[in-house]
Amino acid sequence: MKILHVALLIPTALLLASCAASSADVSNTEKNSPAEAQAMKDPECVPADRIIVANFHATRRCVSCIAVGEMAQKTIEQEFQQEQRKGTVIFQSINGELPENSEEVQKYQARGSSLFINAIRNGEDTIEEDVTVWRLAGNEEAYIRYLQEKLSALLYCS
Repeated sequence: MKILHVALLIPTALLLASCAASSADVSNTEKNSPAEAQAMKDPECVPADRIIVANFHATRRCVSCIAVGEMAQKTIEQEFQQEQRKGTVIFQSINGELPENSEEVQKYQARGSSLFINAIRNGEDTIEEDVTVWRLAGNEEAYIRYLQEKLSALLYCS
């Protein structure tokens, strides 16, 4: 009987100790600034100096192609007003069929309708095609939340 009590007491004590440690971690994180908290999460994160959201499209576009571009532009206009005014976040709508846009098409390696995010750090492009936006094209709220979080993470390491 004594062994049973000891056997139950040890896991209970460990559980309580781990809960106390978790709450201490949370209270320490709450005391830090958001930047400090993020640095603890990912000390290697380097915020982008500037972000270009490039929406490539054809002259004739389907409903989804139009929605992907319009919601990207809306996200930037609603969620990144100051950054857009300062030129830190830029939206570009680029018709990939026009000859005058051939350099941009080559730079991004764009094919058809696509959305690219270029996070520029120390003058160097980091270009990434975002295909998730197509899955969210029918849900404006989810699309805007997703893109806002992605751009914030690139700009502020959040």
